[in-house]
Amino acid sequence: MIVKKHLINKIKDYFDLNMYETKVWLALLSKGIASAGEISTISGVPRSRTYDVLESLEKKGFAIEKLGKPIKYLGVKPEAILEKLKNNVKKDADTRIKELLKIKATDEFDRLQDLYQKGLSPVKREDVSASLRGKSNISNHLREILQDAEKEVIVCTNASELASKFKLFEKTFERLRKNDIEVKLALSGEEKLIKQLSKKLDLKIKKVDIDAKFFIVDRNEILFYLFKDPKQEDVAIWLNSDFFSEAFADLFEIAVKGE
Repeated sequence: MIVKKHLINKIKDYFDLNMYETKVWLALLSKGIASAGEISTISGVPRSRTYDVLESLEKKGFAIEKLGKPIKYLGVKPEAILEKLKNNVKKDADTRIKELLKIKATDEFDRLQDLYQKGLSPVKREDVSASLRGKSNISNHLREILQDAEKEVIVCTNASELASKFKLFEKTFERLRKNDIEVKLALSGEEKLIKQLSKKLDLKIKKVDIDAKFFIVDRNEILFYLFKDPKQEDVAIWLNSDFFSEAFADLFEIAVKGE
């Protein structure tokens, strides 16, 4: 069996197998049904190790032992393996989510909350700031500060980006409206797309030529994105500062009125 090394390495990583397991599985797929000796010859895996590797693959669901003598093995087709692995990931994720939800009801979690709240008390609001990296981290923090909004939310971003994450923003704006929180939305980009978004969101949207992306909550907190190379991860700055947020909001109001 002649299989290029880079393919073996890729398959190994994709399916979380070791090198011998990968070679034996590929040998089984190429042969269909084979004995341990045949697999050893085809794969290049030492015969003394082939039996252990086959047993490991059988436990993982990559191989099946054929009934009868001599003992032979069948390779399970890749599509079935992929489906099984996908289901396993879902089960593991569901289990992990249930475990995480249980943590919230524990005394230890209450202690963590207590430590967090008391740890923040000596810190001045204007001194609280953070640099956030990665879409997931930024989105999670943004969701958190928007949920705590009490009076007003100012949003300035690009129409195409809002459209690409429409479901997320739709739910967010809907929740804000239900809580009687004023939403001021300004978008840059195509006017046609902005009008479509305004209709879908049932919100008045101001078209601006500001190439920026930021969120201001209650004029107390601001999260703004730093635009860098698109190939690099997203970076945002969060400031919990009344003075800075108020000043930024005033500049936003002036810019919007001037449009």
